[in-house]
Amino acid sequence: MLRRTGVPKGVTPEAAVRTLQQAVQVLGELLDPERTDARGRGELAASATGSAHGLDDGSWLARLVQRGIALAHGTDLPGDAAGRRALWRLVSVTPDEVSSTVLTYGLRPHGEDWRARSLRERADHRAETHLTSRDLLDARLHLPAGTTVHICENPRVVEAAAEAGCSHPLICTSGSAATVVLTLLDVLAAADCHFAYHGDFDWPGIALANRIVRRYGTRPWRMGADDYEHLATRNQAGGIPQLPLAGQPISAIWDAGLAPAMTALGVALHEEATFDLLVDDLSGAP
Repeated sequence: MLRRTGVPKGVTPEAAVRTLQQAVQVLGELLDPERTDARGRGELAASATGSAHGLDDGSWLARLVQRGIALAHGTDLPGDAAGRRALWRLVSVTPDEVSSTVLTYGLRPHGEDWRARSLRERADHRAETHLTSRDLLDARLHLPAGTTVHICENPRVVEAAAEAGCSHPLICTSGSAATVVLTLLDVLAAADCHFAYHGDFDWPGIALANRIVRRYGTRPWRMGADDYEHLATRNQAGGIPQLPLAGQPISAIWDAGLAPAMTALGVALHEEATFDLLVDDLSGAP
């Protein structure tokens, strides 16, 4: 196990020995065939290291323990957060399922279970909803087949949609699309929903859009070169201060002309620049 993970740079021999001892202790407990109890990851970390964060993702101890679990179960070490959470569950360790949320609006799933009824009621009252990973563990969100769910990057779009009483369902990535966001999108994709994506016109925004488009075959939503040029011209005409575009250019996989257009104008445009257009789209007939 140590040969595969290696000792991180800067770790002293004393700290390395202590961490290895902790890993052996944790794995001995988790892989005990007589064990029947479930443990929270924070509780397990506190008992082994004195800190509830001792097994946080990215720590060397967590990597050692995860490697041991994977080896014991004959599986590969996952490369993403969702896979690592599933690995912990193999040994009845529950990660934190409630602190990370996905912001949603207008979801009206079929069904008479309490969660479906709650989502429909909040949608009827034009209220946004934060869903946790725990909410999604056994969720069966069956929207009408072929429903288009719009995706935005900025929570202010959700706020504007709620204030306007928009009719279309909307999900917000809140920046970089955490695991809980992708989990919800996976659930909806499996239910035959389609997606339309809008984000910021800057290079991180294009990178995130590429990720969503690749994963789900998502339709870009006002994210073409023409859309960018129109917004930039409108902002300039309105006397709105221009935000310089910084960083290395990234090609948009859905529009080969977008990156050159952005490079030529050199202006970054965040979603606030297009609220009125997005709200108009979300207000149309479903």
